[in-house]
Amino acid sequence: MNYQNEKLPPNVVKVGSTDPMDETNILSGLLKNHATSSGKFGYLVVQAGSLQFVWEDNNEIFDSDSSHPIVIFPERVHHVQLIGKVRFHIEFYKLK
Repeated sequence: MNYQNEKLPPNVVKVGSTDPMDETNILSGLLKNHATSSGKFGYLVVQAGSLQFVWEDNNEIFDSDSSHPIVIFPERVHHVQLIGKVRFHIEFYKLK
């Protein structure tokens, strides 16, 4: 398994969150190339199951499960890949 070891910067504040999603109700845009806006970090939190997270600029793939969240950096193009049953949400943070 290839897990990301990044942490959110210490000077961020939570500004929102998606509703919980699973393989039946995932927002279709998450499966396609997209990016967060300038200054906005995402934090992908898996509650059950697992998925894969792909950075488009270098095609690096990370596994994510309930013990391994993903820090999503501002303006960096990425997408997720479903590999089975999963339940997750994404939190959004901005620098203070």
